[in-house]
Amino acid sequence: MQRSSNPSPVEARGPLTGVRVLDLSAYIAGPYGCTLLADQGAEVIKIEPPTGDNLRKYPSTLEAESRAFLGVNRGKRGLVLDLKQADALAVLKRLVESADVLVHNFRPNVPARLGIAYEQLREINPRLIYCAVTGYGETGPNREKAGYDQVLQTMTGMCTLQGKRGGPPEILYGSVVDYYAAALVAAGVSSALFERERSGAGQYVGVSLLRSALTMQSARMIWADSEPRDVGRDMRSGGITGIHPTREGYLYISANTPHFWQSLCEKTGLEALAQDERYDTVRKRALHCDEIVPKLHAALQARTALEWEVLFGDAVPCAAARSVEDMFDNPQVVAEDMVSSFEYPGVGRYRGFKHPIRFGATPGPEPVAAPAFGQHSDAVLSDIGLTDTQIASLRATRAVL
Repeated sequence: MQRSSNPSPVEARGPLTGVRVLDLSAYIAGPYGCTLLADQGAEVIKIEPPTGDNLRKYPSTLEAESRAFLGVNRGKRGLVLDLKQADALAVLKRLVESADVLVHNFRPNVPARLGIAYEQLREINPRLIYCAVTGYGETGPNREKAGYDQVLQTMTGMCTLQGKRGGPPEILYGSVVDYYAAALVAAGVSSALFERERSGAGQYVGVSLLRSALTMQSARMIWADSEPRDVGRDMRSGGITGIHPTREGYLYISANTPHFWQSLCEKTGLEALAQDERYDTVRKRALHCDEIVPKLHAALQARTALEWEVLFGDAVPCAAARSVEDMFDNPQVVAEDMVSSFEYPGVGRYRGFKHPIRFGATPGPEPVAAPAFGQHSDAVLSDIGLTDTQIASLRATRAVL
């Protein structure tokens, strides 16, 4: 079913229906955090500078728009403001009067220079939830440095632990720090909105990529006083749990519990391993992985990855390695209604992700496509009471595009 890129005036109610969010952020963390709010029914207005969100310029096989921009910014209305012009700043402040949330990812010294620091905007709207996404936080020696996903991965040890012991660090592709920060944005903003219902006051919410990267490693961020510096922090289970070659394709197997270890051995014809006391715990199997893994690999050559996936069924948690393209029509994804059809100028019809959270009573609206550059500028300005003449004047000076 094709979807319009313009939000319908009548949509299914979501838990955040009635909440207005001003999204001044760019790239992934802030914008996708706002998309998660839009998925829950919030009205999100994406406010871009005249140069646009830089994510629009990222490499893509789609000529009309970046695939990344489309995936990160669904469900929003688009407005272009040149905040370096006084008239555009006045428009933003007028939007702030009726907004519930503002999200940006400027470096800490930029908002005050633009006239949009929290202390400045709360004078206009004391109920405003003001969320700043930074690279390193609000204080400290790195506060003004630009922060990016893979920079923070490398800084915080993620890449070192991703690489093989003694080998070079390896990046975790997929912007994992950004997307986790986006989840923190949505969670932090929602919590602040909940607290506002009790106090009546807005507040500052700070999310940083540094905090995101370390939050993701909470299981590693444990260091007993009695331990040396170089202790084992790797969560991988000794080579048994991991990706293994089969006769055709690769298979991920998780067999940490006694039950799943027993089932793995039975299904692969390695019952003797399950009876061996040397291998009866995860720790023991990690110590003896050089003995176990070759036998497992030999057994897995009997079938393809997809055949093993069927044979293991519910008995052994596993997955054949697939491409992301396979997910669009995957039976489980289809059954969970995770993919929708969208329309975008110059791209036409495309399929994309939807519904990251399921709400029984307030399912929220069906998502719409990311906004084209400045697509809803006139409509948004009309909503806050500007006349056609005033809008034309703003366009004439390029304060609005």
